[in-house]
Amino acid sequence: MTVDHAVGHNTLRGITLKIVSVTVFVGMQTCIKAAGDVPAGQIVFFRSFFAIFPIVAFLAFKGELATAFTTRRPFNHIARGVVGVGAMGLGFFALTRLPLPEAITLNYAQPLLVVVFSSVFLGETIRVYRWSAVAVGLAGVLIISWPELTLLNSGESLDDQELLGVMAALIAAAISAVAMLLVRNLVQTEKTATIVLWFSSTASVLSLLTLPFGWQALTPMQAALLVFAGFCGGLGQILMTAAYRHAEASVVAPFEYTSMILGVVVGYFVFGDVTSLNTLIGGVIVVAAGIFIIWRERQLGLERTRTRTAAPPQG
Repeated sequence: MTVDHAVGHNTLRGITLKIVSVTVFVGMQTCIKAAGDVPAGQIVFFRSFFAIFPIVAFLAFKGELATAFTTRRPFNHIARGVVGVGAMGLGFFALTRLPLPEAITLNYAQPLLVVVFSSVFLGETIRVYRWSAVAVGLAGVLIISWPELTLLNSGESLDDQELLGVMAALIAAAISAVAMLLVRNLVQTEKTATIVLWFSSTASVLSLLTLPFGWQALTPMQAALLVFAGFCGGLGQILMTAAYRHAEASVVAPFEYTSMILGVVVGYFVFGDVTSLNTLIGGVIVVAAGIFIIWRERQLGLERTRTRTAAPPQG
């Protein structure tokens, strides 16, 4: 296999892993929303603690259980855990207060912000075409959230639950983008399952700190839904982390848009959520921006291949 073919194969593998991980995460979100109004910290605990089980099974299958926690970068893992817990808590808060399609679509700000942060923090080269796509995509996010954000200028009470949900979702997207960069940094030296196991363990411990803020007794159905959400979270985390190992963050991230179709379908058939016109229009704009970024990456890859082919041999 040539180097160029290997790179292309790895990129395709990264994209495929991302799409599968998104599908699993939509299943997780569906379970969490179906569980009803549960404190965000309690949801984070179930999502994190029960995610450990599929991770341990994955490690046992690969014969790596004995060295699962072995790392030379514990503080990097803890930092990733702290940031990830913040993003999860806010995201779950939003999920319990917004229709499923809207909660999922607002999260599309995350891959766009990953492109921005990849430039600022990782030094990845982002040219004018991708900057333009990011700007258009963020405009789409604004269209989705505008009906709720305009409540800030109205006479309605500012404790409106959907307004709080929108604000939480947008802040979660920004924090989650930072978490993705920390993952991108960790995969350079750490095993996929080690990253996920450290994250789930750290998040489980941190979420217990929210106990004094009001956990509640769960019905058997709520408990079952949250346990299953945790299993889905663990599997999705493994797949997502592996995706970032095979391709650049700015290439893999835009495939988050595949959750839009699933969100609309599941939201309608499971929760009776009818997607608003703003969400559809804004979602299409954000998806179009993501597709353009992907197309642009492909064009740049072809240009680099042609340049290497045309270059005279050295020596």
